[in-house]
Amino acid sequence: MGKNEFLTPKAIANRIKAKGLQKLRWYCQMCQKQCRDENGFKCHCMSESHQRQMQVFGQNPDRFLDGYSEEFETTFLEHVKRSHRFSRVAATVVYNEYITDRHHIHMNSTKWTTLTEFVKYLGRTGKCKVENTEKGWFMTYIDREPETLLKENLKNKRQRAEIADEERHERAIAEQIEKAAKADVVLPEPPKKEVLERENGRGKIAFSFGAPRVKPSGDMPESSIKAGVSVFQDGEEDVVKDRKNSERDAISRNKWNENKKDSMAALEELMREQEFAKEKLNRKDYWLCEGIVVKVMSKALEEKGYYKQKGVVAKVVGKYVGEIKMLESGDVLKVDQEELETVIPQVGGSVKIVNGAYRGSNARLLSIDTAKFTTKVQIEKGVYNGRVISDIEYEDICKISQL
Repeated sequence: MGKNEFLTPKAIANRIKAKGLQKLRWYCQMCQKQCRDENGFKCHCMSESHQRQMQVFGQNPDRFLDGYSEEFETTFLEHVKRSHRFSRVAATVVYNEYITDRHHIHMNSTKWTTLTEFVKYLGRTGKCKVENTEKGWFMTYIDREPETLLKENLKNKRQRAEIADEERHERAIAEQIEKAAKADVVLPEPPKKEVLERENGRGKIAFSFGAPRVKPSGDMPESSIKAGVSVFQDGEEDVVKDRKNSERDAISRNKWNENKKDSMAALEELMREQEFAKEKLNRKDYWLCEGIVVKVMSKALEEKGYYKQKGVVAKVVGKYVGEIKMLESGDVLKVDQEELETVIPQVGGSVKIVNGAYRGSNARLLSIDTAKFTTKVQIEKGVYNGRVISDIEYEDICKISQL
């Protein structure tokens, strides 16, 4: 048996060593050969076959570099889509899972020198939502498949239909509240009290208390000889009737007020539930929209003079990334919404509600509460025209560009 035949100990040891993942820097992408150590990689680079491949590479290096970069990006995104389609995951975890395949396209053969540079590229192009944290770079895959987009469109259509139904329901409730506020119960007027006055001021009033009962004779009716009849008997009966009428009116008035309060409380409770449902439905994790003025808060752009500078969102890429046209220089940048901040205009300025229950509505800024970091606005267009909304946070409204 020869020295390096298939079943020799040396051959078996070599296969065991080559079975696992080797050092990536000792891999030749052009020859698709993995070397185990630096000496082996040096010997491979001096080999005739490698020299021929490098001559081919030298004829058109850009074509090879772009081809490897495109293939690396495609396979990497395919792995993210298959393994972490709807989750937020660390970029290093995805990369370590990707390189477990020995025959993957290595990053040292692409135009990206580091994983951080590649992750930033994915964020700029809108293919993934990326964010830099204390624990490193995290990424979320943005699905752009036709089936997913169709499902998203159908979902948005259903949501718009539900919002339209809610708006009609709210309008009906508002009309009922207005009718209940304008309605008034007409209560019967209490009878006027008459004052007893003597026709002859000099006459005397006589009272008879406990007079003996006289037996009626055949010529006198019994009703004409009643004993102990007071001259104020009719007045007392009127006072009793007035008291009963006033008590009855008070009871009916109290009942009507209670019913009105109960109905108003029920309507207010229903409106609060509607507001809560609308807030839950329209509260999203993305808020960028075209035509608003934002402030760039990315410290990575501080050296280029864009830090804390204002710009207008010209285009939204994949919900989370915006093309910002700077107001001073006119330059166009692609910036993630995590590195942007809303701009609050002066009182009386036009704003757009970018998040929350009334998302997408144009409004007028009425006041600013600097202690609570909230604002008060009045909607100007749409079905909610004229509605005043209080306690809206700074992050939920943004200035509208007048350009």
